[in-house]
Amino acid sequence: MKSSDKIRVGISIGDLNGIGSEIVLKTFEDARMMELCTPVVFASAKTITFIKKKLNFDIPFQGIDEAAQAIDNKFNVVNVWKENVPVNFGEETEEGGKYAFLSLQAATNALKNGEIDILVTAPINKHNIQSEEFKFPGHTDYLAKELGGDSLMFMITDSLKVGLLTDHVAVKDVAAAITPQLIEKKIKIIHKTLQQDFKVQQPKIAVLGINPHSGDSGVIGKEDEEIMKPTLEKLRNSGKLIFGPYSADSFFGSGNYKNFDAIVAAYHDQGLIPFKTLSFGSGVNFTAGLNKVRTSPDHGTAYEIAGKNQADHHSFKEAVFKGMDIFKSRQEYEELTQNVLKKQSKKI
Repeated sequence: MKSSDKIRVGISIGDLNGIGSEIVLKTFEDARMMELCTPVVFASAKTITFIKKKLNFDIPFQGIDEAAQAIDNKFNVVNVWKENVPVNFGEETEEGGKYAFLSLQAATNALKNGEIDILVTAPINKHNIQSEEFKFPGHTDYLAKELGGDSLMFMITDSLKVGLLTDHVAVKDVAAAITPQLIEKKIKIIHKTLQQDFKVQQPKIAVLGINPHSGDSGVIGKEDEEIMKPTLEKLRNSGKLIFGPYSADSFFGSGNYKNFDAIVAAYHDQGLIPFKTLSFGSGVNFTAGLNKVRTSPDHGTAYEIAGKNQADHHSFKEAVFKGMDIFKSRQEYEELTQNVLKKQSKKI
């Protein structure tokens, strides 16, 4: 992307029977958004026209055959499919999963090819999207396979950032999944993303214990004593500001989270329940660790309100803003890093 160009925001439409299309249209119904970026939605002109009429949206769009044809100051819709697709708001259908994947696949390919700059994904249904081509527990794992780097689910707001050691893993499998190697890898990803994507020069990272009360010195499980504590000590000895493990039950309620740039939770609900309690509607899911930027809102398909024009689009809008901010920060970081390397090579 040239420095004078607008950021091209690629958008996968998600499950057509959910609220994805509604929150996308609500976000870009505000024409001022087109002054900040160029939206490129992966769906079809026929489908978007149907949904616009159904939900009574008055938003003009430009139908194109590929993302490279996107026009600035327009709401661009890539024709990923041309057939009429049944839209049954509020229902889990096979078609809903099929076309959610086609949209995601096309958007991911465009991201890899540099036709879009960032990807913002509308919610999918993790059940009906499963197929021979998509055998993943969610977006994060699919994108980790398709894009370079090691992925990490990082839930973010301006004041709270929570990363996960394990994300879509059954509770019964969590303890076995957490190894010293996994802890090191995930914390290093968070450390780098805080520097590269959020301009934090010396990140302070808190880590939550695996067991209640971080195991109470081995009384409630030995994982914290035998795996977590020695690994965190090793990371501290390498010069990183890593703290913990903290007892998860009181960490957020006490306000201790405000003292850190990021918090690392051992498993999905340990991190996401407090995150969504504190920031629901304004939080963003960012896939850290990849060589491309992907964000999404912090909610699902919400079938129960789909097609009723009741969906709150602010988390999706925030995902667009956060994606653009991260993209710009990463560009600046790369430029600074390259300049430092050039100066060092000249001295040598």
